[in-house]
Amino acid sequence: MLLKKISESFQKHSKRNAFCIDNTYYTYQQLAFAVSKIRKRLEMEALRGQKLVGIIAFESNDFYTYAAIYGSLFTGIGYVPINPDNPIERNNSIIQQTGLTTILTSKVDNLVKALVEANNLAVIVTSELPEVEIDYSCPTEKEDDTAYVLFTSGSTGVPKGVPISQKNFTAFIDAFFALGYTIDENDRFVQMFDLTFDFSVVCYIAPLVIGACIYPIRSGGIKYVSVYTTFEEHQITFACMVPVTISYLRPFFSEILFPKLKYTLFCGEPLYYDIALEWLKCTPNGKVINAYGPTEATVFCMVYDFDPEKGKTKSFNGVVAIGKEMDNMKAIIVDEHNDPLPQNEKGELCLSGPQVTPGYWKNDEKNYKSFFTLSTNGREEIFYRTGDLGTIDKDGDFFYLGRIDFQVKIQGFRVELGEIEYHVRNFTNIGNVVALPTQNKLGTTQLHLFLENYTGDFKEIGDYLATKIPVYMIPSSMSSIQLFPLNKNGKIDRKKLYELLTS
Repeated sequence: MLLKKISESFQKHSKRNAFCIDNTYYTYQQLAFAVSKIRKRLEMEALRGQKLVGIIAFESNDFYTYAAIYGSLFTGIGYVPINPDNPIERNNSIIQQTGLTTILTSKVDNLVKALVEANNLAVIVTSELPEVEIDYSCPTEKEDDTAYVLFTSGSTGVPKGVPISQKNFTAFIDAFFALGYTIDENDRFVQMFDLTFDFSVVCYIAPLVIGACIYPIRSGGIKYVSVYTTFEEHQITFACMVPVTISYLRPFFSEILFPKLKYTLFCGEPLYYDIALEWLKCTPNGKVINAYGPTEATVFCMVYDFDPEKGKTKSFNGVVAIGKEMDNMKAIIVDEHNDPLPQNEKGELCLSGPQVTPGYWKNDEKNYKSFFTLSTNGREEIFYRTGDLGTIDKDGDFFYLGRIDFQVKIQGFRVELGEIEYHVRNFTNIGNVVALPTQNKLGTTQLHLFLENYTGDFKEIGDYLATKIPVYMIPSSMSSIQLFPLNKNGKIDRKKLYELLTS
């Protein structure tokens, strides 16, 4: 039981540090006190039949926000993290879709007041609750109960909710520890993500299970500078990152050395072979893991250990393999008729197993499109369509080939944008490159290439591409911008690039 393990950590490691926030340490005992007083207050809500509670996620380094998350879990109430910096229309939609009546917040500012007034919410200010005795007991967990609900962007403009059940949540944590990483209470985990991004979950849950310390990084400022400083000053041993973070550190690789960093786990976007190889030199005693998984499959569900010394350097179009399924998960590649494809054939990557969400929040239409049943080994299994293009090799390792919607038709030919980006990276040695489709005045599709801080000759890129790909795949226009826009999860914001292109 997940909560039992965390409760045991509270007791066993009471004098050890659970968090280091802005160089202030909080012990497991202090965290247990904070969780208990929030839990005490939330139990009143549970008695009223409350199933979900909203949590205002001000910063990734707010102590009481984390305490609120643990407090809701120990009360048996699912939590819905809400970023107050998001557009109020989006947050109102999330609150209305989930039927929230109560929110937890460490402070009340104008953004919170606006949400409260617009949705008639009750407010619990977690930093002002009275002290209580520590409660180490665990609630009765039911597999189908909701642990949390995260919202992702929807094609209709309305965010879609992804509920993660207690079964999903526990299956992920169990599968994570089954990977066999050598970690214990002496390890130091970094947490650099917005709490509405599911990659943050492993950063603030897994350490508590083993009594380790969490080092959150403040959301503001120049992120990669804060990452470097935190790694250096606190001798971080376990880091989860999106690959674009090390792209910004890349110019300084020759000066970076993190001998204490044991594991760097990448997820959220493609990890490129060349930069993974260079990063290993910065972490001479560390391992690089490429993880894969959509929010709908609880954080991540596939991993590949990138280990040149053991010859484990598989890649496709320069993107490191995503490897094999974690415990009890199943991945397949299917065609447009949902028929499984053989090795080395390209198709949609689909997932099944205990980490897969029971379905989108109150969205039957989306569920119908996103899930299907397949008979395998004599039994019916429900699969989730990831929308990702993939393939599998003879060893059972999977490869991420890009989004299916990143495939475009040019002059009747199907074009994978990732292939173009791969060749441009090879030629320019620039990490951040994005090819996007656009419509010309005649209404036909053509390609535009964005490069980050490129000072060379665009014609040379075109000439090089002409030796590598068919002429219809060569972008008809190119431009350089100093810094690519990033979304709140630290990924390249393709939507913003589209807006730049159309403007």
